[in-house]
Amino acid sequence: MKKGILKPNINLKLSLPPPDEVSKFLTRSGTFMDGDLLVNRYGVRTVSQSESEAPPPIKPTDNQLNLADIDAIKVIGKGSGGIVQLVQHKWTGQFFALKVVQMNIDANARKAIAQELKINQSSQCPYVVMCYQSFYDNGAISIILEYMDGGSFADLLRKVKTIPEPYLAAICKQVLKGLLYLHHEKHIIHRDLKPSNLLLNHRGEVKITDFGVSAIMASTSGQANTFIGTYNYMSPERIIGGRYGYKSDIWSLGLVLLECATGQFPYSPPQKDEGWVNVYELMEAVVEQPQPCAPSDQFSPEFCSFISSCVQKDPKDRLSANELMTHPFVNMYDDLHIDLSSYFTNSGSPLANLNI
Repeated sequence: MKKGILKPNINLKLSLPPPDEVSKFLTRSGTFMDGDLLVNRYGVRTVSQSESEAPPPIKPTDNQLNLADIDAIKVIGKGSGGIVQLVQHKWTGQFFALKVVQMNIDANARKAIAQELKINQSSQCPYVVMCYQSFYDNGAISIILEYMDGGSFADLLRKVKTIPEPYLAAICKQVLKGLLYLHHEKHIIHRDLKPSNLLLNHRGEVKITDFGVSAIMASTSGQANTFIGTYNYMSPERIIGGRYGYKSDIWSLGLVLLECATGQFPYSPPQKDEGWVNVYELMEAVVEQPQPCAPSDQFSPEFCSFISSCVQKDPKDRLSANELMTHPFVNMYDDLHIDLSSYFTNSGSPLANLNI
C-alpha cells in the first residue's frame, strides 16, 4: 500500500476556514444570517442586496407552520449535527420530520446548515424530500420536513439484505428523476448520495434528502473542487482532489444500486472479517483498483451495463442522469407493473406502522 499518497491532499481540503469566515454567520436578536439568508423564530427567507445591511424582520403569516403547533412523538434519527424527530401537527394530525441542529457548532457545520436551508427554500420536486419551513430560536435551527415513513435504504437493506432487480429498476427511475431535477434545473451537485440519504414511504415513493454538503453550481462549467461528503461513495476524481461535476453523483448512484443488488459495499477490504484499516486505504482502493461491476451470472446484461455506465473512473465516460433515463435497464420491467408500495410495506419498513 502506498501510504501517504492521498493523505496530504485530504488534510488540506478538510481544514477549517479562517476566523474571518466565521463572522459571516451573525446571530443577533434571535436571527441567524448567512449572506442573503435570514432565519428567525418565524421562518426563513432570502433578502435582497439592498436589504442586506438592515433587513426587515420576518413576520409570521396565518397559514404557515410554527413550532408551537407541533407535538414531538419520538426521535427517529441522530447525527453529529443534531437529531431528527417524528412530530405531529396539533390541529390537522399530519406527521412531519423535525430536524433540530444546535448552532454551537464549528463554522464548517454552520455553513453546511446555511447551504441546506438555501437549497430547501428553492426545491420543489416530487423526488426530493419537501421542506415546509425552517426556524431559528433558542440557539437552534429547526427544519420541518416531509415525513418519509419507510425510513432510508440503509434501514431497508438491514432488513431485506438485497433488493431484487425489478424493484431496483423502479427505484432507480425515481432517483434519476430527482438527480435530473437537481442537476439540470437547480444546478446542484448533491455530493453525499448514499443509502441513508435516499428515503422511502408506504406509497412506494423514493426521495433524495440531506443537502448539507451539496454544492450550488453558479458557473456554466458546473465544476467544483471542494472535498466534502461521505468517503465510501465518493468518486475517484473527488478523492484525488480534482475538479468534479454532476457526474460525481452518478458514480455514487452506481455504488448505491450495486450495494442494494448484492447486499454488500462494492469495495471489499483486504481482510473481510477485519474491515478497512483506515479511510485512506478505502479511498486508495477506489482510485487504484479496477472499477466495480455487477456479477454477470447473477444479473441481467441491462443491469450490468447500467452499473458500468455509472462507475466509469473517468467522469467523461459516465452517462449523465438525462442519458441514463433512456438506458434499457430503467424501463425493462415496466410491463410487470412493479408495486413498490407493497414491497416497502411488506419488507417491514421501520416506521410504517404509524398508518399515516
